[in-house]
Amino acid sequence: MSSTKLQALASTNVQNLAQVQAEHSESRFRQVSRRFSKNKMAVIGLIFCILLFAVGLFAPLLQPYPPDQVTGDFSAPPSSAHWLGTDQIGRDVLSRLISAAQVSLLVGFATVAIYVAFGTVVGLLSAYYGGWIDTLVMRITDMFMAFPFMMVILVVVSVVGPSLFTIIAVLALFSWPSIARLVRGSVLSLKQADHVRAAVSLGLKTPRIIRQHIFPGALAPIIVNATFGVASAILTESGLSFLGMGVQPPTASWGNMLSEAQSISVLSGQPWLWLPAGMAILLTVLAINFVGDGLRDALDPKQ
Repeated sequence: MSSTKLQALASTNVQNLAQVQAEHSESRFRQVSRRFSKNKMAVIGLIFCILLFAVGLFAPLLQPYPPDQVTGDFSAPPSSAHWLGTDQIGRDVLSRLISAAQVSLLVGFATVAIYVAFGTVVGLLSAYYGGWIDTLVMRITDMFMAFPFMMVILVVVSVVGPSLFTIIAVLALFSWPSIARLVRGSVLSLKQADHVRAAVSLGLKTPRIIRQHIFPGALAPIIVNATFGVASAILTESGLSFLGMGVQPPTASWGNMLSEAQSISVLSGQPWLWLPAGMAILLTVLAINFVGDGLRDALDPKQ
């Protein structure tokens, strides 16, 4: 058989394999959806996240008052006029709680989008090319992971200055190594798969091989890691804002709303100043973690 016929036969086999993979991906999506729907806590967490996203999206329409508006009531308890009371300056707590949801969602999703995109590209290229490129990238990754995470963030924020953009940039800068190592491990195993070897033997270009034959196989762990990353970013931003190194007043964030709880008198006698923000952080992180657990179980190949 001539080499031309062999190449044509191999090309046909790769096309048939791609079609089978596309059909398998559709059935795989249905299987994952069915497994996810069986996890009641994950479904509840997803519903809560959707509602929270809607609150953040339509915050200006849902706020009873402008979040920075000073009313005539100072540290007023919950009432019909102010459902969650007012803070020590006279601002409506519910309005600031809704406004702070925008900040937390922005920090969580923007941070994850940046470091997942960068870490995925680094992990893919490092594992695919291997050799000195892989060695160099992994040593740089080890160097970033050796830094004490929170201490470095505090130092950088104190030097650069606390702001929303600084928080997102610093969190993304020191979070990409974990996703890079995760993707690298997945790609190293996928490189040995038959369909990848067939694509390489046909002389397909590297970007096409990575895009069509390797990246889809590494997508599941990326999604799960990104889900937990959103919760971690929200918690870190809240902690920094509580310490005065995050989002600065008058911009509302759940973290700087919790800073009101540093006084014993507020903790014991004015719970409406800190309890709503604390519950918002708790429920949001729990919901995201439940979704992450559900995705991890649904995407588990052993299932």
